[in-house]
Amino acid sequence: MLSLWSEQEAAQYARDPQLGLRVYSSQLLGRTADLVLHGGGNTSVKAGMRNVFGQDEEVLFVKGSGWDLQTITAAGFAPVRLDYLRALAALPSLSDTDMMRELRLALLDPAAPTPSVEAILHALIPTRYVDHTHADAVVAISNSPDGEQALRDLYGDDVLVLPYVMPGFILAQQVHQATQGVDWSRLQGIVLLHHGIITFADDCRASYERMIALVNKAEEYLQSAGAWQAEAVASIAPVPEDYLHLASLRQAASQQMGYPVLARWDSAPLAAGFAQRSDVAAIATRGPLTPDHSIHTKPHAAIFAADPLPGLAQFAEDYRARFSRHATAHHTCLDVVARVGVWRDRGMVYLAQDAKRLNVVQDIGQHTVRAIQWGEALGGWTALPAQDLFDLEYWELEQAKLKRGPVRAEFEGRVVLVTGAASGIGKSCVDAFVAKGAAVIALDIAPGIVSQWSGAQVLGLMCDVTSVAQIQAAVHAGVAHFGGIDVLVSNAGNFPASCPLDAMDDKAWNASLALNLNSHMALLRACIPFLEKGHQAGVVFIGSKNVSAPGPGAGAYSVAKAGLAQLARVAALELGSKGIRVNTLHPNAVFDTALWTDDVLAARAANYQMSVEEYKRNNVLGCTVESRDVARLAVLMAGEGFAKTTGAQVPVDGGNERVI
Repeated sequence: MLSLWSEQEAAQYARDPQLGLRVYSSQLLGRTADLVLHGGGNTSVKAGMRNVFGQDEEVLFVKGSGWDLQTITAAGFAPVRLDYLRALAALPSLSDTDMMRELRLALLDPAAPTPSVEAILHALIPTRYVDHTHADAVVAISNSPDGEQALRDLYGDDVLVLPYVMPGFILAQQVHQATQGVDWSRLQGIVLLHHGIITFADDCRASYERMIALVNKAEEYLQSAGAWQAEAVASIAPVPEDYLHLASLRQAASQQMGYPVLARWDSAPLAAGFAQRSDVAAIATRGPLTPDHSIHTKPHAAIFAADPLPGLAQFAEDYRARFSRHATAHHTCLDVVARVGVWRDRGMVYLAQDAKRLNVVQDIGQHTVRAIQWGEALGGWTALPAQDLFDLEYWELEQAKLKRGPVRAEFEGRVVLVTGAASGIGKSCVDAFVAKGAAVIALDIAPGIVSQWSGAQVLGLMCDVTSVAQIQAAVHAGVAHFGGIDVLVSNAGNFPASCPLDAMDDKAWNASLALNLNSHMALLRACIPFLEKGHQAGVVFIGSKNVSAPGPGAGAYSVAKAGLAQLARVAALELGSKGIRVNTLHPNAVFDTALWTDDVLAARAANYQMSVEEYKRNNVLGCTVESRDVARLAVLMAGEGFAKTTGAQVPVDGGNERVI
């Protein structure tokens, strides 16, 4: 592990003398996934602040809850009165719920985020800067039979090694008691077994680089012990039935949860190698890398056979039994859905309520797979006892969240596939479904589709929908990424150059049919097996005004769209018994698409002896129609508003006289 510190970069941040370097080094820690994952770890800096009375106060700026070190800014640090925190540390006891209330009371800015649960611990360490990570290498060593002694031998007197206790006030008390009489100038760090590592210094760079150096020592130890090279790798050849099994797994998990969830199949060499180990059922169920992860991933993995459904049910049964063994009357059982699964001989499977959390589960799962194999090479993966894991997963601060209940967007946990997604109506549909919480598989022939959206919710795939092979590959890739398909928005198409029938050549005719009709049938056929396992499954075809009001010179387009409308009607009849709704939207004169260039608009307006603006509003309502208007209705058709409607043909045209 190398230091990422750059004096040139640091100088840009140092313009903020109070928090600049704290933000910079925190982001450096966050960039290194082997140190922290998705909100893990916390950092702080002690500084002065002048209050409204003109008095200077000592303040701890500590990472706020909900912030991620990789992307944290100055706004992510909560300013807390330092003397108040030190007074709290002197109390003989304090529940974590009461502690969090006191931390809010100690805030100097009521609009600031809630301080980290480790704020009191940071206040007790007398240096200006404090860094706390969950470094994989350090925690993995502690999760081995002789891990504690190995760490003591590795770091000597420079690092204090402490046994595991719960985070929060108890941990702060433990560190306070263990450091009485300690010469902090000689101490470089503190290892919290099964939890993480803390470094500190009065200089920001020194604290950061101490972290890098101490973690690097742990990595070198793993290498010298032969553990670093112990990761099994393998390759697999997926078959079509695997994707259907994955969709069935997601369907069953959604039923267990009571609302739709997402699933992801990781068949990369590391995941596949782990899943092919003969001892995987034993080592994957011993416990997590650090108990903090169990909040995201449950305490251990499920084990899935070729058909994963029995393994999902077994995990739920075991989870309920575990709850019964460890719970008190004050506990409320969490959901029983596995978050990580070892799919025998195929790789790993991850499940979560939405796309962002799915990424979190995957990242934690992948790091855990590596660490478990390191631990095995060191003598055997040894996680915390079951009661300790239960206590962290059912921590009072986590239980308090249950009382608030989940607030879910309308399409959260649902998967939508959109074609022609790079521009126009297709892009607007992607954006509209994302805004409603959906995970979206966005297909387009344009290469830029792969990187057009950032974030976890959209998977962009390059696909020529006139190729059956490319359709099947894209559908399988989307299912592997999100677990299934709930909604299909079949939009891809084009408007060929105007041509009368007597001048029409076969190539132009067949090209229109291939894209504007045949591709929709091929895509629907590929999606039906997954829609059958989807949540409130639906299909929205994007048709055209030309179905009911064709124009001369548009024969190739009008005939294809008429066929698409008939395809949709037949599909509604055939798929209704499977619970799949099929409806069609017929847009007209949607002027913010690639078809309507300025020149085309001017020419068409002139043909009708209108201005461009008059031409755009040439409908019964006198309004313009945009891609987002079509997308808004596509979302409505796929949602609760159309839950009892199938076979509908709905215009989106402002009212076209010929259609009416």
